[in-house]
Amino acid sequence: MKTGVPMVRIYHNSMWARYKGAIFAEVFALHGGFNLNVAFVHVAETSDGREVFGPPDLSYHSYPHQVLFKGSDRIPAYKLAIALVRDIVRNKSELVVIPGYHRVEYWAMLWACIVLGRKRAVFCDSTANDNPKIRFKEIAKSFFFRHCQGFFCYGIRSKEYIQSYGIDPRLIYSPCQAAALPHDYSATAILRRYQACNQRDVESPTFLFVGRLSKEKGLDDLLAAFRRVHERLPKAKLLLAGPGSDRDRLQSQAMAWGLEASIGFLGNQTPDHIGELLEISTAMVLPSHREPWGLVVNEALSYGYPVVVSDMCGCTPELVFNGVTGFTFPAGDVGALCESMHQAIALNDDRFNTAKRCLEVISQYTPDRAAFEILKGCEQILKA
Repeated sequence: MKTGVPMVRIYHNSMWARYKGAIFAEVFALHGGFNLNVAFVHVAETSDGREVFGPPDLSYHSYPHQVLFKGSDRIPAYKLAIALVRDIVRNKSELVVIPGYHRVEYWAMLWACIVLGRKRAVFCDSTANDNPKIRFKEIAKSFFFRHCQGFFCYGIRSKEYIQSYGIDPRLIYSPCQAAALPHDYSATAILRRYQACNQRDVESPTFLFVGRLSKEKGLDDLLAAFRRVHERLPKAKLLLAGPGSDRDRLQSQAMAWGLEASIGFLGNQTPDHIGELLEISTAMVLPSHREPWGLVVNEALSYGYPVVVSDMCGCTPELVFNGVTGFTFPAGDVGALCESMHQAIALNDDRFNTAKRCLEVISQYTPDRAAFEILKGCEQILKA
């Protein structure tokens, strides 16, 4: 730790998020080039609803860190608030980075910083498309934002969302988002594979979904669209990788339509296995009705695969270019989703150049770039 330089204390809700581990590891690796000391605190090991994905992968958390609670953050809010405020009080820091604004304990952190005279910033992954606006929540949100000196957000849509509350855009730092890829990932090796095999069989495409099998992911739309694709291309396959409460219902629907042999439910998958699935897929589909960003899009593009993504996903302005890296469609429009899936198949006629374009776009969204934006933002907040 460098002496005589400001301390930044970065908080995050859980260690389960591999992508945050990858980014924080880069923050720690790069912070020596900034006039900062940085400490990391995770509230818990995993978060409510994420236990089905298994324990956190500690191999992505290669930086000094503290965990306040073992297991899940399914803990009474007052206990979380007390623990976080106590940590802020006990550990002197010039800047506190709060994990969010939507939980009671985060408000307690904000008040503690105000009382102690600590500068504060907040992570924000929300967009205007996430949830319906409720007046009293909007008033509270505006108060929270106006009492922060900096904001770290995923991309264009979250930046616009923060600005809609009257926040100076100079206080907003983005993009601060990147996927945690397998440790042996190599973009060069991926391009070599496409050079060796430049085409895919367009008569038997395989579509892949990765994520929770839950209502907001738009999986009813996906099954209905795939049914139409399958009518035209009987050898088509759909793979759904991930756990979730809707699995039994979706399987029953697939059986009712006679598609049980064409739709595979694979359960939870590791990053390495997701990479292997992408290698046999034609396109990755994310039909969500709401999605702050959509990290699986980063993962798919990192493997050179085109994507089909609903317009409710926060990443679409930056990552999805129609006819280049994939296609967007209006969320909930089954016909448009079906057409976009067919269009994505056509991108496989020249797999090498499609992969090359996908890799060029996603090369700007890496953990080291996200870490640089966070560190640059912290430095500027402290100088202001």
